[in-house]
Amino acid sequence: MSHTTLIQQAFAQALAHIASSAGHLDALPTPLLEQPKDPSHGDIACTAALACAKLLKQNPRAVAEQLKAALLLDPSVAHLLATVDIAGPGFINIRLAPAVHQAVVTAVLSNSHFGNGALHAGKQVMVEFVSANPTGPLHVGHTRQASLGDALCNLLAAQGATVTREFYYNDAGNQIANLALSVQSHLNGITPDHANWPENGYKGDYIADIANDFAAGASVGGVTASKDAADLNAIRQFAVAYLRREQDLDLQSFGLTFDVFYLESSLYSEGYVDAAITALNTSGKTFEQDGALWLRTTEYGDDKDRVMRKTDGTYTYFVPDVAYHIQKWRRGFAKVINVQGTDHYGTIARVRAGLQVASMGIPQGYPDYVLHSMVKVMRGGEEVKVSKRAGNYVTMSDLIEWVGRDAVRYFLVSRKADSEFVFDLDLALAKSEENPVYYIQYAHARICSVFAAAQPDMAVLHKADVSLLTAAKEITLMKRLADYPVMLQNAAQLHAPHTVAHWLRDCAADFHSCYNGEKVLVDDASLKHARLALYAATKQVIAHGLTLLGMSTPEKM
Repeated sequence: MSHTTLIQQAFAQALAHIASSAGHLDALPTPLLEQPKDPSHGDIACTAALACAKLLKQNPRAVAEQLKAALLLDPSVAHLLATVDIAGPGFINIRLAPAVHQAVVTAVLSNSHFGNGALHAGKQVMVEFVSANPTGPLHVGHTRQASLGDALCNLLAAQGATVTREFYYNDAGNQIANLALSVQSHLNGITPDHANWPENGYKGDYIADIANDFAAGASVGGVTASKDAADLNAIRQFAVAYLRREQDLDLQSFGLTFDVFYLESSLYSEGYVDAAITALNTSGKTFEQDGALWLRTTEYGDDKDRVMRKTDGTYTYFVPDVAYHIQKWRRGFAKVINVQGTDHYGTIARVRAGLQVASMGIPQGYPDYVLHSMVKVMRGGEEVKVSKRAGNYVTMSDLIEWVGRDAVRYFLVSRKADSEFVFDLDLALAKSEENPVYYIQYAHARICSVFAAAQPDMAVLHKADVSLLTAAKEITLMKRLADYPVMLQNAAQLHAPHTVAHWLRDCAADFHSCYNGEKVLVDDASLKHARLALYAATKQVIAHGLTLLGMSTPEKM
């Protein structure tokens, strides 16, 4: 049990005793513990005296005095406390004993998985992300999804979940038809600047590459080109295989692997769309209007009813989406998270409504969503919009080539997913404190260089006298390390990997401050070993956090 929980329980017991003595029999609010905004106020702040004084019909400062006395006399927590002060009308500020902070060094070094928790122990979780149409190279939006999704998967796994990474290929529909027509046009000598180019055709250089390989009879992903420019179906199959391979290569360069690649076409070929349509039709929630078939999704929280079957007899994207999520549920995933762009916001209510209408026993609010905003890429103060290969957008491979995989991963998770983000290429390449990627990785490399010089015996460090770590900057760093497990649990629970990025930045700052303020290789062997133990713990936790974000842990920079 954490020291915070013990102190909270002690507060609750003391309050109950005060209430009983005052003849107050009703339950009192649970005492809330907070971290003071001003570090000079201590480690823990509690406003329980202010919250309960009116109910107890006592002066809040008098209540605070009673709580302070009770804490100092409680053997379960007294040893954790250095000071307990009362400020203002009844604020209680607690400064923890140094031993509480120092204990984290031993805790980290004795647990190679320090930080991991059990929030999702035993759960099967699927995270679907990237899910790009195989109609072109992966762009910067897909790259943000890749960064967010992979980090989220790592966070969930660190909390005990068995995580499945899934990529949903929209290999059916109008966009794929437009891809095939674009390649066919190029095969027939029609270029994007020609009047006969398909109205919704793709114009990037990659279309010419696909057409040239098709004309040469190349084989890609198990599909061999027929070289027949009149065979639109063969062109479609080859183009999809070609772009799937290209996307796979981009994902590999990003260090990202998926467990499942799910094809939209399989929802039709295996009868899942038909089964979903039957379930929706038999629900009594459909109706005909204006030659179309509608579903009453407004009865399930949607802002308007949705068309299922259009007037031309084809089904809207809403229907296969519902079929796909029914399959997710039937495959045993009670928790599903979809990482998508904010342009998918409108699909949330309709998909959830469709799942409720289908009456498959799927709970309300299934699946979860993490929606991300788009990214603006800047260089030299100007926006970078165009990739020669893609034609009109910056690609994943562009970003990796320009600044490296680590910088791409860090920057694209460093803000809340739904906040707009400006990717500053110049900052990402800077070797300075302003570049958080460099600053964090330099902290790790700096510790490695100290260890290379000191050549410490790790067995000795595991037994180091950490009570010697009393300098203010050492205490600050140890407090940061102690926050790590709770921070990770919150990040996983809130689907917020950006908090890991922020924590790493703050931890690096605390380490660099400690390094500059307290010499580690001192003559006093006991103090040297204690500080090296703190360095070892810091290095381990920073490496753990970087790994969760999919980043490397360089030993030299």
